[in-house]
Order: sequence, then structure tokens, then C-alpha cells
Amino acid sequence: MYESLLDDAPGSERYVEEDAMWDDAATDDGVDAAANHGAAMAELEATTYHARVAFAEQYRVIAQVVREAEEQPEVWVGADPTLEPAWCDARGRTTTTVRRDRIEIAVRAAVADMAVRLRLAETTVRTRAAHAETLRRRCPRVWAGFLGGIVPEPNAIAAARLADSLPHDEPGPWAQFDGRIVGPAERLAPARFRTSARAIRERVHSESLQARHERAVADRGVWLTPELDGMATLTALLPAASAHALRGRLDAAARHLRSADDEERTLAQLRADVLGDLVPGGSMESAPLTRATVSVTVPALSLLGASAEPAILDGYGPIDLETASRLAGSATSWTRILTDPLSSRVLDVDRAVYRVPADLRRRLGPAHPTCVFPGCGRSSADCDLDHTVDWQYGGPTSADNLAPLCRPHHRLKHESLWELHRATGTLSWTSPTGNVTDADPPPF
Repeated sequence: MYESLLDDAPGSERYVEEDAMWDDAATDDGVDAAANHGAAMAELEATTYHARVAFAEQYRVIAQVVREAEEQPEVWVGADPTLEPAWCDARGRTTTTVRRDRIEIAVRAAVADMAVRLRLAETTVRTRAAHAETLRRRCPRVWAGFLGGIVPEPNAIAAARLADSLPHDEPGPWAQFDGRIVGPAERLAPARFRTSARAIRERVHSESLQARHERAVADRGVWLTPELDGMATLTALLPAASAHALRGRLDAAARHLRSADDEERTLAQLRADVLGDLVPGGSMESAPLTRATVSVTVPALSLLGASAEPAILDGYGPIDLETASRLAGSATSWTRILTDPLSSRVLDVDRAVYRVPADLRRRLGPAHPTCVFPGCGRSSADCDLDHTVDWQYGGPTSADNLAPLCRPHHRLKHESLWELHRATGTLSWTSPTGNVTDADPPPF
């Protein structure tokens, strides 16, 4: 199987031959060239069809595994202890509560196994399972079109999201929605379909828009996403009226500034700068920073002035030296971590502030800046320090037996059949279905 995939890879012999064919075709008359292009379009359509079917099948199997984990949790969490005559829960939970918790952990374990195998985020796996279930139950016609390669994935996702927002106890609107959107889902491009499907959803929804808006306002918030080159994306979910008003103010101010003769910034840059100026204290560059304890990893050669490697800001990643200097000016304390320029192994940790738990975290942070479960990006500062070999089984409280685990994956290690192993300093995980995966290397 892998050999056939390699044969089809760009740069393979097959691709070289096809490239040569296209080069020869360029010298043929217009009829031959048109025929060649027509064949390419047909091949493209066929490839797209097969890709749609494959994606839909992935959604179906993911949802099936999640359903089976709910129905047969023992595969993922072991035998049900509540079936033992002398069973008594050490935490005082009832039988119903324990069985419910076992199902929850089983689903988590199954989702984690699929995420690791597919190299996907666990939230992505859960979302695909939820979308598949929603389509299967609420939009069977769209679901059939998706499985048949007729409905593209973006349209299926949009249909699932909108169908899920319909009343959960009213099958009538589900059927109406499914019947009205299946045609547009098959023939419209994603942007057009989303507009059409939203309008249809409004028509079949039994609850007033006012009531839905009042409930949706509770989900408002602001999120920060790190980007490249010392940048970040600020995202805000606001009531539509407020968002449009804010955008209008930013645009009006930007256009006013753009009218100046010596203004060289684009409207997009001006809108961003105006938004930054809304922060109390003036522009973003001059705004006061929150006082903090700054953790910076410094390569040894950079410390000696022989390298230009950037500093690593805890919780973000590489930052430029100017920004690091600004952060340093407002920090109440620093933690200096020296690393080997070749292996990146920690050489020394500053111990100016002595508190055993914090000191231990500082020692572990450079080696494991995030949760050690594969694919998890939660900062180690927000994780539990887990004993790889449990304390109750003789595991010491030492750097060689500790690793950061976020609370969900910590529970997974102790309450499911997932296992964490350590050999010669390397951590590896074995899933309940036997898949072995090494912990991810440090990102920086």
C-alpha cells in the first residue's frame, strides 16, 4: 500500500512522466491541448469525489467508535467494579455516578486514541463525531449525500452546526431543515450555501430570534491566538450590533487618518493601530504591561553574545529581543534557564527564589513545556505534576519520575487503560487498543 502511495507522490516517476506529457501537449495543436485539459478536469473531479467519500467515511467511523465506547466502556476503562458483590467506592460515589463517569472516561480514552493515531486534535475528533451524529439523526438526507460524495465537507459541517442549533426536542424543524437544504448543499459553493442555510434555519426555527439572542449573549468573549514573528490574533465574539459599531468606529478613524498627506499606512494597518490605541494608556507600544514573573529560556551562546537565537517567552514561544527587554522592565523577578547550544539540554536553573514546588516546576518546564500527552498543548504551568510510577507503588518525587499532565489527561492515565512509560528519559504512551506513541518533543 505504501509503495503505491509513494508511486503517486510528487517527484515520483509517474509524476515526471505526466509532466513530460503536459510539456509535449503544449506544442500540439489547440484541439489536443483542449482534450488534455479536459482529461485533467475529469481526473480532478474524480479525485475530489473520492476525497469527499473518504472524508465522510472518516466522520462515520469516528462517530461509530465514540458510540461503541459509550455502549462498551470496559474496552477502554476495564471491567465494571460495581458488578462485584463487595464493591464500595472509595470516593463515596453511587453506582449510577460511577457508571456515568466510566462512560465519560471511556469516550475520552477513545477520542484520545483516535486523535493520536490520526495526528488530529482531540477537539477535532470530538467535533467530527458530533457533526456526524447530528447529521445522522437530524439531517439524514444531507448525511446520505455526504457519504455518497455529493455534498462537500464544508457544506456538511455548516449543515451540522446549524441543525445542532435547532431545538433539541422538536424533530419537526429538523426534517424541514434537512429537506430544504439538501439541494443547496449539493450544488452551492460553501459561502453561498452558508448564507442560504442560515436563512432556511431562521424560517424553520420555532423559537423567536429575540429569545435566542438573549441566550447567545452569554457566550461572548475575547480570545488570543499566538501567531508567527511576535504577532498575535485577537478574536472577539460580540453581539452583532456591537461588533458592527466597533468596526464602524475603527474604519471611520482609519479613513480619517488615511486622508493625511504624509500617511503611508494602509487602511488595514490603521484599523489595527486604532484598536491598539483604545487600550488605556495610549498605543499598544506604550501601554503599561501587567507586572509578572517572566520565565525566559536563554541559549548559552546567546548569553555570551555569540548567537542571535531569540528568547523563549513562557506560554508563547520565540520573541524578539526588544520585546523581551520591554517585558523585563516590568517583571518583578526573572528565572534564568541556560541550555546547551547543541543538545538543548538544561545546564543550569536559577534558584534565586526558593520554594520546592515552584523550583521543581522550573526544572521540569524546559524539558516539558506542555502536557506530555501526544498532541496536547496545555502549558505545563497549568498542569499537574504526575508521578510516572505512582507514589503508592514506590515512585519517588523526583525530576526523573515527574511529568506535567493536564487535568483531563491526568484522569485518563489513572482512570482508563492508557499507560505512560519512561525508558532512558523518554516518555511513551500505550493506548487501550495497543498503539504505542512517544511523547511529543519540546516545541522550542
